[in-house]
Amino acid sequence: MRQDAFLGAIDDERIVAAIRQAESRSRGEIRVHVALGPVADARHAAEADFARLGMAATAERNGVLILVAPESQSFALVGDRGIDEKCPAGFWNEIASALGEEFRQGRFTDGIVTAVTRVGDELARHFPRRPGEQDRDELSNAISRG
Repeated sequence: MRQDAFLGAIDDERIVAAIRQAESRSRGEIRVHVALGPVADARHAAEADFARLGMAATAERNGVLILVAPESQSFALVGDRGIDEKCPAGFWNEIASALGEEFRQGRFTDGIVTAVTRVGDELARHFPRRPGEQDRDELSNAISRG
């Protein structure tokens, strides 16, 4: 898919609202990043963007990045070690499979929102909000591009 067509097809406001909702239930952080231009290896690109976006700097190492590379028709999910160590086997693959199916059907926003919600469920399970403690939003909720 052409990058401009993908960017025109996603609803940034709905995705950001899903991130806010997911993060409101946990101490975790979720970001969505759209790669501008082709990427040879989505996983490698996601790991590089994870570092570049400062996602390893969260207090509990519980950040998750969803990278979408529309020109390469690929995507990847990367969880920092705090969340990755707690996820059941196959968790990231299940989300990737569901995201891929939504994308194949042309439901880009729905796919990303579903992935964000499922990641949020897992973060809430392992990193729930603590009663009486104010959570600090450590990372931007805006969709990044680059």
